Amino acid sequence: MTDEDSSETTDYLSETKADETGEDHVNSPHPFDTIVVGGGPAGLSAALGLGRCLRKVVVCDAGKPRNAAAKVFNGYLSRDGASPHEFLEISRGQLKRYETVEIRKALVVGIEGVPQGFTVELDSGERLTARTILLATGLVDELPQIEGIRQFYGETVHSCPYCDAWELRGSALAVLGGSQEAADLALELLLWTRDIILCTYGVKASFSQETRSTMLRAGIKILDASVQRLEGKGGQLEGVRFNDGTFLPRRGAFFSPGQFQRSNLAEQLGCKACDEEIGCIRCGEDTATNVPGVYAAGNCTKGVQLVIAAVAEGMRAAFAINDALLEKDLNALKGSRGFEL
Repeated sequence: MTDEDSSETTDYLSETKADETGEDHVNSPHPFDTIVVGGGPAGLSAALGLGRCLRKVVVCDAGKPRNAAAKVFNGYLSRDGASPHEFLEISRGQLKRYETVEIRKALVVGIEGVPQGFTVELDSGERLTARTILLATGLVDELPQIEGIRQFYGETVHSCPYCDAWELRGSALAVLGGSQEAADLALELLLWTRDIILCTYGVKASFSQETRSTMLRAGIKILDASVQRLEGKGGQLEGVRFNDGTFLPRRGAFFSPGQFQRSNLAEQLGCKACDEEIGCIRCGEDTATNVPGVYAAGNCTKGVQLVIAAVAEGMRAAFAINDALLEKDLNALKGSRGFEL
C-alpha cells in the first residue's frame, strides 16, 4: 500500500457512517465505544485495556465495592496485603493520563438496546450511548443473622479462606452455618488449623450424614446450640456467646455467604444466568454474554472471586470488546472504494 493509498484509507475511516441497513460502520453515531458498569478491579482493568486501544470508554461507578469492609486483600502478587481503598485510588489515578477514559460516580439504573448500540440511564437522569456494554457490577454477600458480626467482618470474621485464613493459621476458629457449603468450608480450613468448631447456630444442619462423619473423624466438633452474639474488642473476635449463656473462645470465624447480583441490569438486558452457580451471569471465555454487544467480567460471573482474578477478567474483556469492534469496523470497509483486506 502506498502512502497515498494509506491517506485515502484514513480519510475513509474518519468519514464512514452507518448505512441504511443499520450495519455498523467505522464511525459510530454513539460517543462511546464502551460503557463499563462498575468501577471495581474488573471494570477499571477493562477501561485501561480499552483506553490504550484508543477506545472511548466511560466507567460508571456507584461507589459500593464488595470488599468495602476488608482492611486488606491478599493473594495479589506485588499487592499482597494492600488496602482495597488504596488500590482503587491508585488505579483510578493511573487512568487519568488516558484521555480516552472517563470515570463517573454514578449509578446506572437502566440499559436498553438501540440501533448499533445501547443507551444507559444514570440515576441523575442523564442518558449515555455506546456501541458495547461491559457489566462489572459484582455481587453482594449475605452475612449470617448473628448479632455483632459486622463489628468483626473483614478483620477476624471472613468468608474466603484463600484470602484470609493464612493470617489466622493455627488459631481456634469457628465456622458459622449448617449448610453443606459451611461443612465443606470447615473441612477446607483444616489446611490452616486443626482447631475448628462448626456452629450451626440453632439452624437444622442440611449436610449429609456422611459429611458429618467425615468432619468428626477429622476432629471438627459440631455445636447445634443457638448463637446469641459474637463478642470481642475492636475488630478482634474473642468468641461465640450462646443463648444458654455458655461462651466458646475463638480467635476467628468463617462463613459461607449467600450471594446475589448487586444489579439487575443483566436481567433487564436478557442475559442468561449460569446453570451450575446461582446468581452469576453466563458468559463465554471471551466474557461475551448471549446478548450481542454485552460482556461481563469480575465477581458477577462464574469463577474465582479474588481481586487478581477480577483484574485478569477485566483485561480479557477489553481484548474481546476491542477485537469485536475492530472486526465490525474492518467488515464495514470491505468492498468500499476498492479497499481490500
